[in-house]
Amino acid sequence: MYKEQKTKLLEFIRFGIVGTLAVGVHYGLFYVLLPYMEKNLAFSIGYAISFLGNFFLSSYFTFRVKPSWPRFLKFGTSHGINYVLNIVLFNLFCWLGIPVKWAPLPVYAVAVPLNFLLVRFALTKKLKRGRKEPSGIKL
Repeated sequence: MYKEQKTKLLEFIRFGIVGTLAVGVHYGLFYVLLPYMEKNLAFSIGYAISFLGNFFLSSYFTFRVKPSWPRFLKFGTSHGINYVLNIVLFNLFCWLGIPVKWAPLPVYAVAVPLNFLLVRFALTKKLKRGRKEPSGIKL
């Protein structure tokens, strides 16, 4: 039991490191793009680019699994749900009067814990019995 708890704690710490990097990339791109385009487009482009790096770092470093197309699709689905939550919260915080350039910060505070659960499920859930795990993908 102790080993399982330690493994999950280390997994959560690695998730925090990768998540911090992904959030930094997302926010950095958003901040740089914001003067040149509509706020939702800047937010979405930053999210999409950080998503790609996040997939590989989450696979190799956080959950120590080999990337595969099924995992990429599940990861994409979990991030699709997370993206909808992010964009809704982003616009809500803007509507509530938080300056656009700062609105992503409270979004991250709300969405990151949910994202951990979704991503963990997407990358670590075993395939149905009798199905072999596909080999890794190369992008």
